[in-house]
Amino acid sequence: MKTTRKGLRDGELEKDTYERLICVACGQSLKTRNDPDEVFTVRRCPGCDREWKELG
Repeated sequence: MKTTRKGLRDGELEKDTYERLICVACGQSLKTRNDPDEVFTVRRCPGCDREWKELG
């Protein structure tokens, strides 16, 4: 699983005018899934089910 920063650099993700992350493959806005046992948030595309880690 890549990070959101690497996804932006590789062209898999982009930001819209409101700074929301968008999946380039299907054009869907990413949803957030939080796991309390992890230090990162998982960002998931509802259209193609790809996931990225958001470190923060």
